[in-house]
Amino acid sequence: MCLIVFAWRPGHAQPLIVAANRDEFYARPSLPLAQWQDAPHVYAGRDLEAGGTWLGVNADGRFAALTNIRDPHQPPARKSRGELVARFLGGSLPLEQYLAEINGRAIEYAGFNLLVGTREELWHYNARDSVPTQLPAGVYGLSNAGLDTPWPKLLKAKAALGEVLENPQPETLLDILSDPQTAPFAELPDTGVGLATESLLSSVFIASPSYGTRASTALIVNADGTRQIVERSFGPHGGRLGEVEINL
Repeated sequence: MCLIVFAWRPGHAQPLIVAANRDEFYARPSLPLAQWQDAPHVYAGRDLEAGGTWLGVNADGRFAALTNIRDPHQPPARKSRGELVARFLGGSLPLEQYLAEINGRAIEYAGFNLLVGTREELWHYNARDSVPTQLPAGVYGLSNAGLDTPWPKLLKAKAALGEVLENPQPETLLDILSDPQTAPFAELPDTGVGLATESLLSSVFIASPSYGTRASTALIVNADGTRQIVERSFGPHGGRLGEVEINL
């Protein structure tokens, strides 16, 4: 998952609004959003290579999502980051206890940002900072650096989310995620991957022959605990593959 913009509004009729793109190599096998057969209380897409996921919810009101930290010089990871989301959704540890456990072994994974939440709390953990943070109400964005690092696509998507919060709908959230415009060269971050790759990765929606946005997800959580999730799947060059909607 490479871009998540979200509004956390405790006490609001819709306390959590999320729009997220998962960017990955098209060759990596995965399944779209669904109820997991081996964990029926979990609803998420699934990475078939390592068994984890990038974003999901469970029947108990838990939410989790993940982005990687872009660093071409980091050492190979021993474990897949997707298990961090899957273990939280599949388990029952209190938030702070789960994050303390993750903090103790974050070195086992390549760099990551993790969002975990319940109906009452939302927390962010950046593996480089090693300090779990409970988030106050606000509109936030995560890409492949820290929370609210002002990369062009994050600023654009976060501003667009702010404009639809009076009446958020899955379609308007998915529209935010479909923007293919790359950033001007002068505005690109330098993460060590080269100018051409920085440019490719600078759009909200990424499309190329081998790597791009694989899934766009809109999540609306209501104060009564009901949730609406819509996910669109994509293939090479951004070709649309399908759409799934789940209401809980």
